[in-house]
Amino acid sequence: MSEISVELVKKMREMTGSPIMECKKALQKTGGKIDEAIKALRTQGLASARLKESRETKEGLISAYIHLDGKLGVLLEINCESDFVAKTPDFRQLGHDIAMQIAASSPIYVSREQVPSEKIEEEKEIYIEQARLAGKPEHILEKIAVGRLEKYFKDVCLLEQPFIREPKTSVKEHIAGVIAKLGENITIRRFVRFKVGESLG
Repeated sequence: MSEISVELVKKMREMTGSPIMECKKALQKTGGKIDEAIKALRTQGLASARLKESRETKEGLISAYIHLDGKLGVLLEINCESDFVAKTPDFRQLGHDIAMQIAASSPIYVSREQVPSEKIEEEKEIYIEQARLAGKPEHILEKIAVGRLEKYFKDVCLLEQPFIREPKTSVKEHIAGVIAKLGENITIRRFVRFKVGESLG
């Protein structure tokens, strides 16, 4: 196996924010292929995040983001396990980035688990009817509706949305990377988005 250059390790660290040794190990495993190494690190981050999912998150912060000359704003509660992590630059940056994500992408829910079942059924019925009117065969209507529901979740659920700073990654995957880096579970508890003049209905 060829030696991994310091420059390559530094480049990967800049791209992922992961510890230098983790970057080096991932590059060694993939023979210096940076795209594959980043994918491996992301998978590892998701696995690490899943192991921490059951841990309580009672610390954290309220992150605020104001945009467009004060005409659009977001308040977000993001939680972690300790006050120590809540004060780290990485955690605060994550809070800022997620608040900015909410401002830009207008999610309605944090996760798909929060979408009311009646809303899911209502959307599904609409998709089935649209496919039927488009002349699609009856036996594939359900499959089409399920596919469109997945797109709906990506539109309205914060964790499912493409992360604005790295669109190939979902918000959930990005948070998983920060969990792996900081070593604590992180959860998005709630958010509210205000836009001047927007209907309250």
